[in-house]
Amino acid sequence: MSPTDSAVTTVALRKHYGRRPALRGIDLDIPRGSVFGVIGPNGAGKTTTMRILLDLLRPSGGEVRVLGETPRTGGPALRRRIGYLPGELTLQGRVTGRSLLAHYAEISGGVRAGRIPELAERLGLDLDVHVRKLSKGNKQKLGIVQAFQHEPELLVLDEPTSGLDPLVQAEFLRMVGEARENGQTVFLSSHVLSEIQQAADRVAVLRDGEIVSVSDVETLRRRAARRVSVALRGADPARVTAALGAVGGLQDLHVDDGDPVRATATLAGEMQPLLSALTGFHVADLIAGEPDLEESVLGLYRAEAVQGGAR
Repeated sequence: MSPTDSAVTTVALRKHYGRRPALRGIDLDIPRGSVFGVIGPNGAGKTTTMRILLDLLRPSGGEVRVLGETPRTGGPALRRRIGYLPGELTLQGRVTGRSLLAHYAEISGGVRAGRIPELAERLGLDLDVHVRKLSKGNKQKLGIVQAFQHEPELLVLDEPTSGLDPLVQAEFLRMVGEARENGQTVFLSSHVLSEIQQAADRVAVLRDGEIVSVSDVETLRRRAARRVSVALRGADPARVTAALGAVGGLQDLHVDDGDPVRATATLAGEMQPLLSALTGFHVADLIAGEPDLEESVLGLYRAEAVQGGAR
């Protein structure tokens, strides 16, 4: 992918706080007009990566380009092309939300008439309440409006739905989808997998400053574990155990000795190997649950932790 096709590119991006590594060589290539999600536990490096893109932090090594420019030299002109919602949003003052957003509009420029009231109405935000009197959730809504209001080329959103109720979260996800349709790029961080699943085209799993995996959501679903249960009439339990035990990705297999024989297990990956193993049996019933994406991602965390311990 050429630099002109990428909204964000990092190569071997590193950041150290003293001797403690926060980023250990991050490679990202986020296409323009896409929604890219990054998920990871607290301390994984999500916020550090985003702050480097805004030149709020300087990297310790590696390369980074945002909208074709380096954050360090892009200056205010580059930052006006970005909408940013920090993970720890602090809003104070004896001004109304309307006044505060007007101030941000002067800084970013290019806010079309009616845009701010439209966004506030969608999120259920009263613009005439003083900022200091707003609840955490309403302050978060105000932060979302300021990030979206000038329709920037790139939205960098760090834990954007923190403190929002489910209905507002759903409206926010619709706004993200509309931004994509408008050709904007969204870089979205979260520790809530379902949020990333609904919004993102591709997702990076980040742990301890390293990317564990980058894939589209559907690929992640195919790798995810699911509970399966099969009932086989007139089957020999030993033969069932041998046949299913040879299926790759099948774990925690339990086979009873009734009739029908009931076998239960956890399957990670595609269903076809399991279906092939059942050829020749009389299948009376087959139940497969929805893939557990959260367990799949936690499995990636655990695998990386084991590898990290071996380093």
